[in-house]
Amino acid sequence: MLDKLKTYLQKSIALTDEQFDSVAKDLKVKKFDKNEILLSKGEVSTKTYFVTDGLLRSYSIDSKGKTHIIQFAPELWWMSERNGVLFNEASEFFIDAIEPTEAIIISKDFMVNAAQLVPCFGDLNNKMLNNAIRFMQKRINMLLSATAEERYLDFIKLYPNLTLRVPQWMIASYLGITPESLSRVRKDLAHKHFRP
Repeated sequence: MLDKLKTYLQKSIALTDEQFDSVAKDLKVKKFDKNEILLSKGEVSTKTYFVTDGLLRSYSIDSKGKTHIIQFAPELWWMSERNGVLFNEASEFFIDAIEPTEAIIISKDFMVNAAQLVPCFGDLNNKMLNNAIRFMQKRINMLLSATAEERYLDFIKLYPNLTLRVPQWMIASYLGITPESLSRVRKDLAHKHFRP
């Protein structure tokens, strides 16, 4: 499974097989069962997950017990809780496996140590952090200003293979709408001959 990470990295940076082997020696692959919780609110996480197979989600639960999904991480996506990884603070979120999942566990210090051995890792880390910021800014803007239909279409564009893998209530939670509203959006799109 480390080959999937190597291929992913080699598409982003100039990285030889030998360089990958030198930085990857401490990486671990772990399997998670469906519904297994990887992180609970209040815990301090020092791990980042690179999903090689399966699907993770990050979410919060409000005071009324309602789930708010922040992110999905299907294959070749990264998932972490930045409060712990970057600031050693307790998590505001949960992370769990929606499907049986296999992920590479990346320690808090991996990118720093990798950048010492292979300098382009520093640039990759900065690029990934900036992409995460861009993703969250766009997500906040969509939640504040986009219609339910626009949010759903953006979801399909971002996660093209998830509409059949994720229960509708989870998609609705991610979009910040009720399942009934999502059903209406899907029905309206079907009348327009749209297929996800």
